[in-house]
Amino acid sequence: QVQLVESGGGLVQAGGSLRLSCAPSGNVLKFYRTEWYRQAPGKQRELVALIDHAGTTTVVDAVKGRFAISRDTVKNTWFLQMNSLKAEDTAVYYCKGVNPRGVYWGRGTQVTVSS
Repeated sequence: QVQLVESGGGLVQAGGSLRLSCAPSGNVLKFYRTEWYRQAPGKQRELVALIDHAGTTTVVDAVKGRFAISRDTVKNTWFLQMNSLKAEDTAVYYCKGVNPRGVYWGRGTQVTVSS
């Protein structure tokens, strides 16, 4: 069964940058809606950014101006560029994709920001 695979997480100092990637593990229909979520310890999973079927991007206020979502429709992959990272950005980051077959989630990648 095809899954989404995140990469690019790691440990970074506050003020640093990371770029997360999300790609399917095999052939799958094009995702028309692509999203990034995060879940910090003891907190609920929350939406960070998304690109909808029209290509419109949305970034939540907590990361606006620091994070950017983009995607490569040819490769069916998407990215989360994270700049000016803060300790409160520490979380497991998950990608989610929606295509005509349904909803796909990745298993998550850890991002740890040291202050």
